[in-house]
Amino acid sequence: MITPAMAALIDLALEEDLGRGDVTSEAVLAAEATAGGAIIAKQRLVLFGVEIAEAVFRRVDVGIRFVRRAGDGEELSPGDVVATVDGPARAVLGAERTALNFLQRLSGIATLSRAFVRAVEGTRATVVDTRKTAPGWRALDKAAVRAGGAANHRADLASGILIKDNHIAACGSVGEAVRRARRQAPHGLRVEVEVSTLAALDEALAAGAEVLLLDNVAPQQAREMVERAAGRALIEVSGGVRLSTVRAYAEAGVDRISAGALTHSAPAVDLSLEIEVRSAG
Repeated sequence: MITPAMAALIDLALEEDLGRGDVTSEAVLAAEATAGGAIIAKQRLVLFGVEIAEAVFRRVDVGIRFVRRAGDGEELSPGDVVATVDGPARAVLGAERTALNFLQRLSGIATLSRAFVRAVEGTRATVVDTRKTAPGWRALDKAAVRAGGAANHRADLASGILIKDNHIAACGSVGEAVRRARRQAPHGLRVEVEVSTLAALDEALAAGAEVLLLDNVAPQQAREMVERAAGRALIEVSGGVRLSTVRAYAEAGVDRISAGALTHSAPAVDLSLEIEVRSAG
């Protein structure tokens, strides 16, 4: 479903690309010309963003016919068709770049998320995202993560209590920060706190922390901290996790691995719109 926020994002994207018109198409294409074609995968990828792409084309011209040939979450190979489009040639070309920008970025996130999930198969670990999303894109970025098979962490600062290093510094200690949070926490929210040493872990557990975020620790250190916690709290690891290292963290026995790379470092996938322009008459 296209939410009002997503519709506004589409309008913003179209305004920056098409707001002053398309001088090339207006110069070389007759107003009556039509075009038909297909969005094609040029590499292996996990698809996400088809609904957004359709909304872009229809926002430019409601007369464009957009037919989905693949769905979000599907794995595509080079040459597979994502969708077909047909309509006024100027409108189709005017929408092309914006629609592909959405599809390529979001499918890139879904593709990388799927790779992370496959890397930890057979372990207890769940891969989750972070709030390191493109400004204004959070709902879409996080939906793409889910399409890839990973899970979402906090949607915003009101979604959960996560005590980080600056909070701890302001409170004076890990224990004091946890105790304050437990006294003030809204009902139903678990208290999570960042720790990076065994001493901090012990202090957090003694104060009643329910989730421990092991920040920027090596896999072997994570294993030692999991053993020390002995099931008394949910264990999450975060900080510089990459596809090449995520398996080692999963095998350390953590419950959750948060990776900002899912959204801030996913490469855009290669998709193209291949069309044929038909002259009027």
